[in-house]
This record gives sequence, structure tokens and C-alpha cells, in this order.
Amino acid sequence: MKYLQGQRAILLLEDGTYYEGKAAGKFGTTTGEIAFNTGMTGYQEIFTDPSYFGQILLMTPSHIGNYGIHPDEVESESVKISGLVCKKFSQIFSRAASEESIQAYFERQNLVGISDIDTRALVRHIRDKGAMNAIISSDNLDVEALKAKLAEVPSMAGLELSSKVCTKEVYEFGDPSAEHKVSVIDFGVKKNILRCLSDRGCYLKVFPMDASVDEITAWGPDGIMLSNGPGDPAAMGASVELIQGLILTNIPMFGICLGHQLLSLAAGLTTFKMHNGHRGINHPIKNMITGKCEITSQNHGFVVNREEAENRDDIEVTHIHLNDDTLAGIRLKNAKAFSVQFHPESSAGPNDSRYLFDDFITLIKENKTQTIEA
Repeated sequence: MKYLQGQRAILLLEDGTYYEGKAAGKFGTTTGEIAFNTGMTGYQEIFTDPSYFGQILLMTPSHIGNYGIHPDEVESESVKISGLVCKKFSQIFSRAASEESIQAYFERQNLVGISDIDTRALVRHIRDKGAMNAIISSDNLDVEALKAKLAEVPSMAGLELSSKVCTKEVYEFGDPSAEHKVSVIDFGVKKNILRCLSDRGCYLKVFPMDASVDEITAWGPDGIMLSNGPGDPAAMGASVELIQGLILTNIPMFGICLGHQLLSLAAGLTTFKMHNGHRGINHPIKNMITGKCEITSQNHGFVVNREEAENRDDIEVTHIHLNDDTLAGIRLKNAKAFSVQFHPESSAGPNDSRYLFDDFITLIKENKTQTIEA
């Protein structure tokens, strides 16, 4: 498909606000919840993160596509965002290792986007009004017709989306002779979570989200990973019941992002939809155990109720978000389970929180020792 240089496009928000810009990527129409990411780099990893499924992504850097596309810089097998909004959509890329332009990539992935709009004004609008649904179109510029189509798009609240991105078949990852075996429950897992575990001596078996407790534990895992993923955790009752069953096995468990929310729900806490959410690679977190602060990669629109967690004697609040004091990590005192609301595997992002994978391995080793002694 020939790049539609100068072709008009429209971005329409649920509250009636609309912006005119230029078409980017595939010529067409797309819908989703609009959300902004403040990361200055790592756009390809962000586009392929399954946690973004169902969202139109607004990127805040001035240029997107300027360092091209590299086949290894992906967190899943395909682009997961519903659409892209950016200031400048760069056809020119300067990195020698890149293999294609972002335009060619988007055409191949059937992704619709819009560029050349005032992204700073748009971010301020979303920050004030909150996350909302939106529609991008380059093949239909009739605002009233787009309003009618947008009205049919369901709210992110109440949507279960993990089943649309998780694996349907069990698969294995890593070295079969590795020291530890970890069962990964795939709610939309990022590849770098698997790599971080494999690099620490774990052989992984990745299970679909609808696997049973017996199926997951029959393999004899030394640990269980609850992955990230998209959608509203409160709409995932079956997954909450699964995790409640896994907690009873007393196998060490580590949850990331959606996995954190589901573990919290399994422990009796509640979640709620945030005004904007946290998306970027520069979010400050405080570790309440060590007192140290970390810069983290984040992508979530729902959060666990901090007040409820602090009022529970069997739950320890381990991390908080320093921008808004929201809950960012817990530990279950009566089980070998902990979780965080951010992404310690980063990709994109800093490596400040990679120690959490080491903590998980330590917990696995301690449990093994206790089992042998018993």
C-alpha cells in the first residue's frame, strides 16, 4: 500500500472533542479506549505488549518511528494496540539494525493511526477528563457518522480481554535441565517476563488462563507466575477462583500487573478503574520494606484498593506509587505469594526492579529447602 502522504484523518473522542490530522499506517477506521504513554523510547515493545489490547495509544514523544522497526524488539507475536496517535510519524529511520519503516510495519500489521495533531493538548485533555473511548478514521471523515459508530464501543470497565490474547495451548520455554520449574499462567504475558525467569535458571511451562489447578500443578512446578494482561480484573471471576485454588497449594507465587490485581482479588481485596491510569517508563515507586525508590515501567488502567490492603492483618503493603500514593505491591503473610502493579521485566524501561525476579527465585529455593527438611 502506498503511504498516504497528506491524507486527512480524524480522531474523535467520546466526549465529542475531535482533532484533524494526517493518516498514518493503514487506511481505515479503528476504535478503542484512548490512553497516553509518556515513554521516550521503546515504542515497538509498547505496541506489542498484550496489556494494551483494546486501546488506542497516544505517544507523547515528538517523533515515533525515527529508529525504525527491528524484528527482535517485540513482546508478543503481533501488534496489540488498536490504533496510534502521535505528533510526527517518521518515514525516515536512521538505525542501521532496523529492517523496515514504521509505515511498512503498520501496513503489514493492519494498524490505523493518526499524526500531526497537538498531542500535548490532547494529553492535557485526557488528564483532565479521564480515559475514554475514541475512534480514528482516514476513510470516513463524517464526524456525525463516526459519533454513531463510537457510541457502539463498550467501555473498558467490565471487559474481559485476556482470553483474546493469551495462549490457547500449553507450551514450554527455556532449558529443560534448568534448576527450577515454573508454571506461567498466561493472561497476556510479555516475552521478557519469560526471558527474565529463564535467565535465572527456570524452565517454564506456559498455561492458558482457563487451565485448572490440577493441570498447572501436575507438572510439579517449584513456582507459579501470574502474568500481565489487558482488561478489567473484576470481570475475571474464573481466574480469581483459579488463583484462590493455587494459593492453597502453597507453591511460591509471583504476580505482575494484571496478575497482581487478580492475586489481590483472590485475597479478598477490590479493584477500581483509574481516572487516567499509569503508562510509561518513568513512574516512581517506593519499596516500603527497604525504603528505597525505583523508577519503573507501568501500563495499567485499574488498581487495587490501598485502604483495604492496609486494613488487613494478613496482607503487607510492599510498594506504593509516589505520584498518587496508589497501591503498587503486596505480600500475602499467610501464603508464599507476592505481586506488584508495575513491570519489573521492563522492556521498555529501566531495570531498577529486576531484583523482584531474584526475590521470587529466593522464595522458590527456601520453599524447596523447607520441603526437603519436612
